[in-house]
Amino acid sequence: MIPFSVLDLAPVTEGSDAGQAFRNTLDLAQLAEKLGYQRYWLAEHHNMPGIASAATAVLIGHVAGGTSTIRVGAGGIMLPNHAPLQVAEQFGTLASLYPGRIDLGLGRAPGTDQPTAKALRRYFDSADAFPHDVMELLGYFEPAKPGQLVRAVPGAGIEVPVWLLGSSLFSATLSARLGLPFAFASHFAPDAMDEALALYRRDFRPSQRLQQPYAMLGINVVAADSDAQARRLFTTQQQSFINLRRGRPGLIPPPIDDIESYGSPVEKLGVERSLACAVVGDEDTVTDGIGAFIARHKPDELLITANVFEHAARRHSFEIAAAARDRLGAASLHAS
Repeated sequence: MIPFSVLDLAPVTEGSDAGQAFRNTLDLAQLAEKLGYQRYWLAEHHNMPGIASAATAVLIGHVAGGTSTIRVGAGGIMLPNHAPLQVAEQFGTLASLYPGRIDLGLGRAPGTDQPTAKALRRYFDSADAFPHDVMELLGYFEPAKPGQLVRAVPGAGIEVPVWLLGSSLFSATLSARLGLPFAFASHFAPDAMDEALALYRRDFRPSQRLQQPYAMLGINVVAADSDAQARRLFTTQQQSFINLRRGRPGLIPPPIDDIESYGSPVEKLGVERSLACAVVGDEDTVTDGIGAFIARHKPDELLITANVFEHAARRHSFEIAAAARDRLGAASLHAS
């Protein structure tokens, strides 16, 4: 069976705060490690009250320090917000503290709005320099050369797997050209998924970092003991998307009984399209849904996210997803 991994945004729920979000993140990472998830990734967002993972490298260190075997990384660092040297130093430090366990995923979007991007002292047009910045960053992880004027300390000569993330053909093309693993944001922007995957696999060039194409797909999995319970839990994420579209991102809301009355038809259509890659239900429904998704798209790995309001219910959702993985694996072995 292909590996399953976790994407966490360190959600801050209504009635809670960032400190509790961080405690929940570490608790979920420890559970994910116990359940056999491959990696635990955190994503950089800014100026969003419901997402506490803005200082992504700091939080990665917190999670890696509280776990022992699971890979921990960024899914991702929004490179337009940072100088490549600083990112290399941060992740060189993390990889020195936790050898063989740190991943660095890179995104091209700023992960925020224009005023916040300006407050970060970086600008939207810096995304145009993304390929150059990626190459500069990769260079800092190479062994330092005699006479090299600028080096990452720590960072030079340290092995840090670098991924490119994206929701369009741009990052798929760049990943293929550079011979890097590719993660597609199908959990919130699935429209170009099939085309991007085909392009990446067709045009992939082997590199020192990767010999064969390796694609990970994001998917929303919200699981509970019944389909009805899971659908109710999923209304948290549906509300959050509608609020974001309205320009009012806030704390993560509790589930509601009647999601149909929450948004306009246009808003609901937009949410349905954005969250098309979602499997919501009990263990049987989730097993069938994930199995169908894997059979259709043939990812090398799944990156699972679950925006669930109550932490206990979120833990249980990942437990059910792991049980579905094991059932699919057993069925695959039986079939072979």
